Amino acid sequence: QVQLVESGGGLVQVGGSLKLSCVVSGRTFRNLHMGWFRQAPGKEREFVAAHRWTGGITYSTDYADAVKGRFAVSRFLAKSTLYLEMNSLQLEDTAVYYCAASNSDIGRYVDQYEIWGQGTQVTVSS
Repeated sequence: QVQLVESGGGLVQVGGSLKLSCVVSGRTFRNLHMGWFRQAPGKEREFVAAHRWTGGITYSTDYADAVKGRFAVSRFLAKSTLYLEMNSLQLEDTAVYYCAASNSDIGRYVDQYEIWGQGTQVTVSS
């Protein structure tokens, strides 16, 4: 059974940075397709970034327009960990951030991912 555990959320001021982690257990991490989503109060869960396995130890990335150039997703195989480095944080980045995984190909839609973490809160203050 694959499990995802996120950490690294917290309170940060506008313009600050945070780095989220998602530790994966229960399955080979190398060939999992992974993603980050977020959900703000009263809003639907939305795509943030994807880290898609493309064969061997190669991956491709995709970002929502709202975070492109500010966020970076990466994978550290030796620690079975997916990261989301967030820079130049804005008030609108406040949300619960979720790590997600899939054995099939992925995209920007919630229902393309089978496995979810419990989420970590990110709050950006002015």
